[in-house]
Amino acid sequence: MSLFVDQPMKMQTGKSSGFTLVEILTVITIIGILAAMLLAVVNQAKNRALKVRAKKDITDIVTAIQAYDSVYGQFPVSASVQSTAGTQDFTYGDALLTAALGPGSYGANNSEVMAILMDITNYPAGGPTANMNHSKNTQQRVFLTANMVSDATLPGVGPDLVYRDPWGTPYIITVDLSYDERCRDEFYRRAAVSGLGGTNANPGFNGLVNPDGTPDNFLYHGKVMVWSAGPDKAIAPGLPANQGANKDNILSWVE
Repeated sequence: MSLFVDQPMKMQTGKSSGFTLVEILTVITIIGILAAMLLAVVNQAKNRALKVRAKKDITDIVTAIQAYDSVYGQFPVSASVQSTAGTQDFTYGDALLTAALGPGSYGANNSEVMAILMDITNYPAGGPTANMNHSKNTQQRVFLTANMVSDATLPGVGPDLVYRDPWGTPYIITVDLSYDERCRDEFYRRAAVSGLGGTNANPGFNGLVNPDGTPDNFLYHGKVMVWSAGPDKAIAPGLPANQGANKDNILSWVE
């Protein structure tokens, strides 16, 4: 008699240790959702950093203009702009305001202000600036230090001497050429933008006031207004300052 008893062969019936197609697709979906969430957080952090940078640029411009005024008793503008403005304030609005409001003196860009504040006598490509031969900055002082860039679409001061914000849009600058310490920006003076309910009643948005109810006469009690169109690079003359394209604008007179 055999000492060994034949044992029946056992078959494995347990589940495979591998992943099913459904499980793999589920994991991929979850990873995609997490990546999208992370990208949104990163973009938000980047936008916050760019807004901080824009606010610093704006503060530097205001400080530089005020310092120039303190030294020379006037604002850093060309004779032609002073002649155009007469006894009115002047806004360097560039194509941004021209596109929004139509043609006007505010189509001038901020390059002459930069040339004077940075004591630049000639454009990088040649040709004199408004500060030719240091005529507008005889002490040859550098009131503003800004990053110079080689492309006119990049943030910083381009080869055209236009100072652009972190999104590549020129900064808007308004100076009190009436010298009454009240500044009227061509965009923000409008009731449709700064008036509560679109009216000329006082006060308006962002601390601006309309002292006498004159149409489109909202003003800032100060000598200089500087602002950026913000991340969306757009403005809307028919919308209140706290709505739509105007909501993300970055303003020197608002903390």
